[in-house]
Amino acid sequence: MAVFKPFKAVRPTKNLAKEVASRPYDVLNSAEAKVEATGNPFSFLHVVKPEIDLPDSTDPYSEEVYIKGRESYQKFLTDRVLFKDEKASFYIYRLTMNQRSQTGLVGCCFFEEYYSGVIKKHELTRSAKEEDRVKHVECLNANAEPVFFSYRGKQKINLLVEENIKKTPIYSFFAEDGVKHELWIVSDKQNLEDIENEFVDVPFLYVADGHHRTAAAARIGQKRKESNTSHNGEEEYNFFLAVLFPEDQLKIFDYNRVVSDLNGLKYDQFLEKVKESFIVQQIDEQHARPSNLREFAMYMDNKWYGLIAKEGSWDSSDPVKDLDVTILSEKILNPILNITDLRQDTRIDFVGGIRGLEELKQRVDSGEMEVAFALHPVSMEQLLNIADAGEIMPPKTTWFEPKLRSGLFIHDLE
Repeated sequence: MAVFKPFKAVRPTKNLAKEVASRPYDVLNSAEAKVEATGNPFSFLHVVKPEIDLPDSTDPYSEEVYIKGRESYQKFLTDRVLFKDEKASFYIYRLTMNQRSQTGLVGCCFFEEYYSGVIKKHELTRSAKEEDRVKHVECLNANAEPVFFSYRGKQKINLLVEENIKKTPIYSFFAEDGVKHELWIVSDKQNLEDIENEFVDVPFLYVADGHHRTAAAARIGQKRKESNTSHNGEEEYNFFLAVLFPEDQLKIFDYNRVVSDLNGLKYDQFLEKVKESFIVQQIDEQHARPSNLREFAMYMDNKWYGLIAKEGSWDSSDPVKDLDVTILSEKILNPILNITDLRQDTRIDFVGGIRGLEELKQRVDSGEMEVAFALHPVSMEQLLNIADAGEIMPPKTTWFEPKLRSGLFIHDLE
């Protein structure tokens, strides 16, 4: 049983929606966010990446950063850049990228279900990033950005959504990356009841993107519950902001790896070790992108190599050991490069497939990294199966596109 409730969104005035809407906090570093927000005083990056308004030397995890984010948020409210709806509603959010649309319902989920297992995760969180989101939410006293959940679709929910998007959206705009964003309000009493009731029969919700935000929301709910002697379960802190998409509408992109050194090996020594578990062939760049599972591309020393995992490199009976990211870790990263902790090792970094193979090549050619690995993306079915089995994927396994824009709806914890 999934609890999914309407809420009174804090959102932009219609004429400023495009200017406010920003990319999420975790897809931009501080320098990129500063460039993106330049000349736009309404960008929600001033709230979710507030270090952009402080000196470049500022620690992004320092107290002054969270305070600056709160100041920007309060100014948006005072200046009526943002306002709060008077009536609790659900919202429908449609994103269209390259002629492919995904349509989700915006509402609030119940933090207790993160602990009970109704909300299923597939990745571990990194403690520093989780703590960062806790501090950000507590300082704002609001969920500034939604988590991105999926569920196994239901025809009745699909029909309710389709009926409501026949109306004129309250926001409709193209972002600078060409993605179209549209938002509708669902405030009719019967529709609200129907949507809420339909989700009662949805057994599980799956974290697609936003593991740190989900964990932070659960921690805040638990903390406030324990400190409130008159807690009754209806307080706003019990709920956190989420967008729920049926699984058949989502697309996962590859999530690739770059490593800063070869663990003391020379190129030819490293290549010989890789050949123990992979069929290796030098290839040209235009054929580098892996087209099937068990296929990888590797870039180093100004050359692309195609890698095909040899039989016995994976375990099809285990949904995690069957993943290409696991094969890469167990056959190259761990035994050859001595990278045993993907969450903590600073020698490895992760690059979303939307940035293309050119990004991998650039990171290596610049001298920042020594070798790059491109992978075939996992499927939604693999993700759901792993979550259903109570297993955890290795960090940075899934990259979803298009990304939700931040600032179009905010959940006030008061």
